Amino acid sequence: MTDTPTTQRIPRTEADSRSPEFRLAMGALGGLRQDLIHDAFAYRPLAPLAGDGPVIRRLPARIRRYAAWTPHAVVAGGALLVLPIGASTISATFGLALLVLTAVPAATVLMTLVRPVLAFWVSLATTPFLAVLAGTWEEWPWAPATMASHLAVLTVVAARTRPRAAFWMWLLTGTYGLFAESVLGHGYPGATAPLMFAAAVALLVVALAQVRRDAEREVAAQQSVTAVERDRRTLLEERTTIARELHDVVAHHMSVVAIQAEAAPYRVENPPPELEQAFATIRENAVAALAELRRVLGVVRAEDYEAPDAPQPTLADLDGLLANVRDAGLEVGLAVTGAVRPLPPGVELSAYRIVQEALSNALRHAPGASAKVEVSYVLGGLGVRVVNEPARGLVKPAHHPAGSSERGLRPPLSTGTGHGLTGMRERVSMLNGEMTTGPTEDGGYEVAVFLPVAKDETA
Repeated sequence: MTDTPTTQRIPRTEADSRSPEFRLAMGALGGLRQDLIHDAFAYRPLAPLAGDGPVIRRLPARIRRYAAWTPHAVVAGGALLVLPIGASTISATFGLALLVLTAVPAATVLMTLVRPVLAFWVSLATTPFLAVLAGTWEEWPWAPATMASHLAVLTVVAARTRPRAAFWMWLLTGTYGLFAESVLGHGYPGATAPLMFAAAVALLVVALAQVRRDAEREVAAQQSVTAVERDRRTLLEERTTIARELHDVVAHHMSVVAIQAEAAPYRVENPPPELEQAFATIRENAVAALAELRRVLGVVRAEDYEAPDAPQPTLADLDGLLANVRDAGLEVGLAVTGAVRPLPPGVELSAYRIVQEALSNALRHAPGASAKVEVSYVLGGLGVRVVNEPARGLVKPAHHPAGSSERGLRPPLSTGTGHGLTGMRERVSMLNGEMTTGPTEDGGYEVAVFLPVAKDETA
């Protein structure tokens, strides 16, 4: 007994079983519904022209204010032209009929200023009634006033919508006119054909103007994007140049420092262990600074910042940082309070960098002093406090220009540029934290930071 292969039939939905022609027709009807039926009563007032247009900006300031209302004046002028056309109808030269025959077409044209789609439907719906009222059977179903007003309505509505809506209005107008002539006519040829020809020319001109306007906007947008990309490329090239120069200058000197610190103990016969340890610390710091410099320059070269692959320091690495600082000559203690818990990487890294920068400032500005680091795990965040005592002990006299008689204790090891505190504040601000800095009562300096941590962010 052999198995016969079977084919699995995939069920087709009702939409898939329909022919492409049917789907095309349904899509066309959907476009008609979206353009001329959906929100047909929507209030869409015609906005004035922009004051920075190519023509308006060349006009005097006193005229420019009124020139922005040029489209409204053109539409109002078209409505005024319809009035004498309706009044010239021979069959309705008196009374209420003349008033209706002149006012309704003009009002329909004015309606395009606020409700353009509704104006089209009103113009089409009032056409047979006005034709009967005018008694012009030779031009059925169009009276002279309705022909002029409907042509004006088609033009204005097409200018305020899009080419697809203009095509639908032209097609509906032709369908209605041919139906009225063939079914409701009185044996006269009618005026649908001349109206359709004039409407086709007017709508074609409007559509071409819209296509050109959209093309100009697209070109302007593309030029803006190109300018932005060019600026970004220029900025990236400048950043790459700066990064390369920084690497060539700073990395060279840091490498020299590391090499000299490694070779220095061998140049002294029987160096003391303290000296060897000092040079080893100098070399380790130089190598670490060189690695950090290369990492930062890699970020500067990158067009889009991405998280580095190397693991970033956290609060668990504070012991190593403090040991490194102690080797550099700063006595520092650490106090941790609260329940130690994992925090978001950004908080851990920022806290570590803040402690690192604060201790570096203490080394530079308070030689011979001691410092204390306090890390507090509190409800809702992390508190970090770094405080150092004032500088102690005699140091070498400060260098003064020739001829100066001022002598005294050496100033801090480095006056700094103020970028350290700025960097700490930027980190704290990025995390929506708080930071206070300032001298203490005994002449030292204190840095206190609070970094908020939401409960759901705690690992």
